[in-house]
Amino acid sequence: MSEPVIQTENLTVYYGKRRGIIDVALDVYEGEVFGFLGPNGAGKTTTLRVLLDVIRPTAGHAAIFGMDTQRDGVAIRQRVGYVPGELAYPEMMRGREYLNMINSIRTEKADPEYRRQLCSRFDLDVSRRIRAYSRGNKQKLALVAAFMHQPDLLILDEPTGGLDPLIQQQVMETVREAKEDGRTVFFSSHILPEVQAVCDRVGIIRDGKLIAIEHVDSLLKRQFHRLQIRLMEPVPEGYFESLGGVIVTEIAPQLFNFEVRENLPEFMYMASNLGIEDVVTQGVSLEDVFLTYYGKGANNHA
Repeated sequence: MSEPVIQTENLTVYYGKRRGIIDVALDVYEGEVFGFLGPNGAGKTTTLRVLLDVIRPTAGHAAIFGMDTQRDGVAIRQRVGYVPGELAYPEMMRGREYLNMINSIRTEKADPEYRRQLCSRFDLDVSRRIRAYSRGNKQKLALVAAFMHQPDLLILDEPTGGLDPLIQQQVMETVREAKEDGRTVFFSSHILPEVQAVCDRVGIIRDGKLIAIEHVDSLLKRQFHRLQIRLMEPVPEGYFESLGGVIVTEIAPQLFNFEVRENLPEFMYMASNLGIEDVVTQGVSLEDVFLTYYGKGANNHA
């Protein structure tokens, strides 16, 4: 495996007595889209700000492209496109002027044609003053500024906030194109379908602690199964209790929904003793998996 593009070791931030992040350790590799998943306040934005040297860690170390984020921050930022979670602009500038300003501070200039394509794709009118922009247009401007240089690394903090569904799809497609070019994307979001759609691996952060790093496919396959089974006989009370990890819901006589988190072969054997007439496997989304960490059963994964 190649050297990590992003690497953190025991990264910790405290805001006075208040916790930011604790001992975050992760590797993000070249050419992958890494999803950073968690609810608001979990520590996602704090981690991104440390990576960009906006804030300094209380303890631990972070590196991008093998360079220290504190010592080599200027060189790192020349190769990074960033969409912040909180937008701040010079409101009197026009969109075009803002993009020109961003371009002027980069060593490698943006391809004018690609910049025009992005503005068209995101339906952004750069002739207007930023103060006249809606929340969505300000988000589009941040996206064009981040993508237009085709940077080696994109760090995206809630990149589709304030956008309509059609533009959200354009953002997802632009992320996929960056991956196809061999570039790396660090994609922080709480919008689970987006993460599931574009990410190769996902890190789940809760209360400032990184509690899991998984490939999206294996995370979906490994966690649990949802089945709808029509049985010839009703399920006796407590029938599956010896297995553990099985939740049973009756939705009609002899028709049941089962959520099976472990012991699937044993469960199917016991169900067959009641006579199975029909089985339907129901898809499990990343949101379902996420709720096993943040909802019922969360303590089992802390």
